[in-house]
Amino acid sequence: MNLSQLLAAEWRPALGCTEPAAVAYAAASAAALARGEIRRVRLVCDPRIYKNCYAVGIPNSGRRTGILWALAIGALLEDASGKLECFRGAGEATLRGAAALIERGALTVEVERTRTELYVECTVERAGGVGRAVLEREHTRLVRLERDGEALPLDVESGADDTAGARAWAASLSFAQAIAAARAADFPGREALRRGATCNLAIAEHGLSLLPEGFLRPLETDALTRIGRLVAAGVWARMSGEDMVVMSLSGSGNKGITASVPVVLWGRHLGAPQETIDEALALACIVTAGVTHRLGSLSAMCGSAIAGGIGVAAALVLLEGGGAAEVSAAATNIVGNLAGMICDGAKIGCALKTMTGVDAAFRAAALARAGLVIPVSDGIVGADGLASLDNLGRLAAEGMAAMEDQILAIMQAKLAGRASSA
Repeated sequence: MNLSQLLAAEWRPALGCTEPAAVAYAAASAAALARGEIRRVRLVCDPRIYKNCYAVGIPNSGRRTGILWALAIGALLEDASGKLECFRGAGEATLRGAAALIERGALTVEVERTRTELYVECTVERAGGVGRAVLEREHTRLVRLERDGEALPLDVESGADDTAGARAWAASLSFAQAIAAARAADFPGREALRRGATCNLAIAEHGLSLLPEGFLRPLETDALTRIGRLVAAGVWARMSGEDMVVMSLSGSGNKGITASVPVVLWGRHLGAPQETIDEALALACIVTAGVTHRLGSLSAMCGSAIAGGIGVAAALVLLEGGGAAEVSAAATNIVGNLAGMICDGAKIGCALKTMTGVDAAFRAAALARAGLVIPVSDGIVGADGLASLDNLGRLAAEGMAAMEDQILAIMQAKLAGRASSA
């Protein structure tokens, strides 16, 4: 495994939030297996897919939000080949049809609470037959297609194995090894990093147009303030469903924005050579992927603020001439600060969390560069950065299960309340 393989698996374009896109991709894949009027559409998904689809904006939908719209639009898409960019195929006719499906109660959504990994199962019943599609482990990994109950031949993508391998490799590295891998980035890898950063910077700038003018006051010249708010603006735009492709990282467009925008802009602010900025961004990707491996693809904690923030902190240290020991200290400082920030689904509120993560990254890196680190005697932090990350992963995987059940219960009660008052 190397950086190029990690980028191929983890640094990928996406249109809108990846979870509703996965639901729509599964629905479109199932719908394509039969013909005729759609009678019923049934979705079974894991709790975290449900959580991340609950309130997020859908691209090309006229500002519609939520899991029912993602499911209904997906079932009416004519082409599933766009995968995580499938909402690009939505038009006015699609939206009218989706509204009709929702209005007549043709959609059902079930949460399979026993599923601990990504799971999306969609069944579309049409006048001329029934199609079923199943995604497992990763957002586009189609593992089963059925037409009228009969399984169809299918070459299962290796993407989930590639992704798992890439994240495991990133998590296995010491910080010194991660820095060496980042500095060894080849030309294609650097080009991929630059293209992705350009996409993410574009949506960040665009996002400012969606927010009040005072959100970024003209008199504010502080680069750190501007960078954090640009990240928030980009995430706000993406969570609102703006029709702009972002480069996702570790299955999350918000992680991609969080990890790339601060690194590139701070590198430019420092006057760093482009090659140094490339290497810092590569390190941010490696570290973010390694933290994601510990937390899980869809975590009980806010992966964008925490995993992305730790990646940014590592990159800032590198940009400012620091080494592995300071990266380790910065990671510990983030864990001691942000551990426990919950993930309560994808939505515009994620913008505020990522802004917090970026601010924490700058503070963690600055303290680390000054020789200050939260001591091992404090709370859940470990003897070094890697031990702190392992403790963070343990807390996310084992310690927050009951909390996540309560988040899901609150969200389902709210959705049921809206339906009963409609």
